[in-house]
Amino acid sequence: MTDVQRCGWCGDDPLYVAYHDEEWGVPIHDERTLFEFLILEGAQAGLSWSTILKKREGYRRAFADFEAAEVARFGDERIATLLNDPGIVRNRLKVRSAVANAQAFLKVQDDWGSFSEYIWSFVDGQPIQNAWHSLSEIPATTPLAEKISKDLKARGFRFVGPTIVYAHMQATGMVNDHLVDCFRYPEIAALSNSR
Repeated sequence: MTDVQRCGWCGDDPLYVAYHDEEWGVPIHDERTLFEFLILEGAQAGLSWSTILKKREGYRRAFADFEAAEVARFGDERIATLLNDPGIVRNRLKVRSAVANAQAFLKVQDDWGSFSEYIWSFVDGQPIQNAWHSLSEIPATTPLAEKISKDLKARGFRFVGPTIVYAHMQATGMVNDHLVDCFRYPEIAALSNSR
């Protein structure tokens, strides 16, 4: 597999490589997975994504396997327990935001029928296909991410600034930001066109 061309950001860490090869950029419409990435991207703020990937199982356990309805009911006692859990990032604001985001997520589901319908409406249900040749071309955020961020915040979501939102868009396949010479670029493009 050494001949395989990948996006340079994933390096050679097996966890990071697996995430790049199997998940990043795949269009996601599953509610639980969309919620998972919303929580993980918010937790990542100010940290490396590899830190979050290493704690992903801890998050899965701590946050009820990313069942939004259950997380939305977390009270002060559960939050206090989470703040002592070394399996996650023990940041009070991030933990509380996960609970608030679960509540906002459920409200969006009520209003739109699903979070997927809501979030994908910003790209008319079709992933944006970029054609970057180098990592330096990939933006940290875009005007669309700023628009989504503003809308999410108005709906009560927290830790959803434009950079976090753009990372969420990349992770969940709303945008294909694999480099054009990456082996995943055409595969992701084909997935996007098959919907």
